[in-house]
Amino acid sequence: MRYLNQHAIITGGSSGIGKATAKLLAQQGANLSLIARDRHKLEQAQEEIATLKVDSNQKISILAANVANQQEIETAIQKAIAELGTPELLITSAGMAHPGYFTEMPLEVFEQTMAVNYFGSLYSIKAVLPAMEQQQRGNLVLISSGAGLIGIYGYTAYCPAKFALRGLAESLRGELKPKGIKVIIVYPPDTDTPQLAAENKIKPPETKLITATAKTWTADAVAQQILQGVTQGSLAIAPGTELTILNRFHSLLAPLLDWYFDRIIKQAKKINN
Repeated sequence: MRYLNQHAIITGGSSGIGKATAKLLAQQGANLSLIARDRHKLEQAQEEIATLKVDSNQKISILAANVANQQEIETAIQKAIAELGTPELLITSAGMAHPGYFTEMPLEVFEQTMAVNYFGSLYSIKAVLPAMEQQQRGNLVLISSGAGLIGIYGYTAYCPAKFALRGLAESLRGELKPKGIKVIIVYPPDTDTPQLAAENKIKPPETKLITATAKTWTADAVAQQILQGVTQGSLAIAPGTELTILNRFHSLLAPLLDWYFDRIIKQAKKINN
């Protein structure tokens, strides 16, 4: 088993893609540290994942912390390393999305989205890196989004934060490669998670029409793609044909997609007027 007795730290590990990835890692013999804000959800996830262990000595540790709070996430990761050792994997899956019209969203939404999605990942990497550097091995897996490849109507707070993760991964990769540490960026499609369900309740009509054209994946399917990509040494993981093409050719495709999105937005406005 690839991750037998190895340690993986997962932020956002109590639900969605984070929990799904944790379940797969547990089935491969990994020791896990799950970090999220809600201790009750963490305890539920811990109980669920514990049933998938392949070895009675495997440990599933939980730590409550807000990734947007530098002190909290640093303390949590330091505790995780002290308990289970230097991780082979850090997966930054904690995230948030609040779709809406740019002119109607308060600045606090933009600030909070950047704090959780970008700085939450940055703080986590900063906290784990010294141990990985000493070990001269490790994998940093940043969960971006398909919305980190192209701007989407209604996601003016979310897209920039996910774009920022791409910039961090691409610029950090070369710096850490000589130290034996790999940086992997993941661009998941719409995934059936509690976060997506919450987004769907407040999406503008135009955004609903745009996102309805894409297939929704299960969290388990995305998690499988993530671990497969890490095992294969992929630099970027873009599940599905559509995102694979977008990842490789997004700059060339942007004008065509802008034209397509504009048509959908016009249709939505006609329906609502």
